[in-house]
Amino acid sequence: MTVKALIFDFDGLLMDTETTLLESWRWEWRRHGLELDPQGFFADHGGDANGPRYAALAAAVGPAYERESSHALRMAYRAELNAALEPAPGIVEWLDRAAELGLRLAVASSSPVGHVGTMLDRAGLRTRFEVLATGEEVVAHKPDPAVYLVALERLGLPAEEAIAFEDTAHGVAAAHAAGLRCVAVPNPYADRARFTAADLLLASAADLTLDAVLAKLTRRAAVSLMRRVTDHG
Repeated sequence: MTVKALIFDFDGLLMDTETTLLESWRWEWRRHGLELDPQGFFADHGGDANGPRYAALAAAVGPAYERESSHALRMAYRAELNAALEPAPGIVEWLDRAAELGLRLAVASSSPVGHVGTMLDRAGLRTRFEVLATGEEVVAHKPDPAVYLVALERLGLPAEEAIAFEDTAHGVAAAHAAGLRCVAVPNPYADRARFTAADLLLASAADLTLDAVLAKLTRRAAVSLMRRVTDHG
C-alpha cells in the first residue's frame, strides 16, 4: 500500500533533547556537590519520569533538599541548553524530501505539547507538521500505542499508509502496536541491541536519504508478503 504519511517521535529523534535532559540533571546533582549515576536514568516508557529522579536526589542530599527550587533551577538550565539545539543530523533533509514527495507529516510524542511545540517553533520546524499528538492527550504513554492512534486518527489514514520513526525500543513497540512499520534511529543512550523488532535500524538520519529508507521498507514488505504466500501455499 502506498505510503502517504510519516509520523515522528520528538525527543531524541527530531532533536537531541535526551542529552539536555541528562545534562540538566547532572548539573543539578553537581550543584549539591554530588555526581549522578546515569545507570537506569532513562525510563523504558514515555511520559514524565522525573518523580523518581527527584526522590533519588532528595535522598542523596538529605533534609536540606528543596524540590521546588531544585526543579525551577534545573528547568531554567535545561531551557538554556535546549535553546542552542538544532534538528538532529539528516532530519531537515528528510523533511524537505517528504515535502517534495507530497508526504504528510505528524509528530507522536509522549511529551506535553508545550515542550514539543516550543522546541519545534524554535527550530523552525513547526509548520512542517500537519498533526501534533502529545502526551497530555492520552492516558497511557509509549509503549502503549495511544498517541500513535491519535495521530493516525487526525491524519485520517490507516496504519498501513504511514511509517513511524523512533529513537527508543519502547517507542518502536508503541508504533508496532498501532500497526505501523517503524524506522529506528536510536538516541545516544539507547541500547542498539534492543531494536531487533525495528523494520529498519539506522545510526543516524543522515545515513540514508528518505528515498533509500522508503525503498528499503518497500523491499522488506515485499519479501515478507512473499514469505506469507509461500507459507500458506
